[in-house]
Amino acid sequence: MIERVRVAVVGVGNNTSALVQGLALHRQSGSLVGIRRPAIDGLGVGDIDIVAAFATSEEKVGRDLTEAIFLAPNNFPRLDCDLPTAGVPVTKGLVDATEVPRVAAALAGAEVLLYSAPSGRPETAQAYAEAAHTAGLAFINTTADPVARDPRRMERFEAAGLPLLGDDLASQFGTSVLHKALLRLLEERGLTLVSSYQVNLGGTEDFRNLVENPDTKMRSKLNALPKGRAADSVEVAPLGYLPHLRSQKVAHLNLEAQGWGATAVSLDVKLKVHDPSGAAGVNIDLIRIAASALRDGRGGHCDEATSLFKSPPGTSI
Repeated sequence: MIERVRVAVVGVGNNTSALVQGLALHRQSGSLVGIRRPAIDGLGVGDIDIVAAFATSEEKVGRDLTEAIFLAPNNFPRLDCDLPTAGVPVTKGLVDATEVPRVAAALAGAEVLLYSAPSGRPETAQAYAEAAHTAGLAFINTTADPVARDPRRMERFEAAGLPLLGDDLASQFGTSVLHKALLRLLEERGLTLVSSYQVNLGGTEDFRNLVENPDTKMRSKLNALPKGRAADSVEVAPLGYLPHLRSQKVAHLNLEAQGWGATAVSLDVKLKVHDPSGAAGVNIDLIRIAASALRDGRGGHCDEATSLFKSPPGTSI
């Protein structure tokens, strides 16, 4: 019988809520709806246990994880499943790098550390990566903050046999994935791109934080799009925070192109998704990829994870 994956999460927000509830729903129903890979190296979707959680919100610290995921400002909806008490109290997250030893000690028993806190706090993300390295865990950075793109850190994880996956999650079916596919389709069909843009609106705390700290996210979004001449014709508008959207994201894409004889082609697309679900649908694969690599002693970057990030190692910071 395969050993279950023991995961610690940083950030008890909407993405963690979607992951925790989705795991419970899968175990109770066996449904494979929205699941891309039922098994990865023998690890099933249900073979994941969250054994530790870290947050900075005073309201969440000390609460059981299954209670904390529903506290404000979280706004991901309740899924149709029973959610038994996890028996995992939320631990106070680190404030600065001086707390790395405390967090590393609290990670005892875990295999994978999933960093799912808001983007825009690079020192915090890097400190948690150091805690994972100290404790001997695989580390997954789902934020736009540069962690896996640091060559020196990658070398240290490789030498220790610890997987380091990042940066910036490419949502299961999000704006960047769709935009990239449409731009490639134009090129494959021989059309000439004139201009293109994307606009993203959302109502989660992560969106609010990214509006206030947009730099790394904007760079990462551009990293996710095709390079070359087309890149000069593509614009990504600043993110917009609209609280009434709650956990939903609304994206607008426009592509203007020319076909044979320089005739005009115009495409407008509206995408509406629950952003946390898109994150959980990818995290469920990344956790199993990281755990398998850790158990095999494969440190550093995993090639099979590259397509699941907007800014994998080797892209711009």
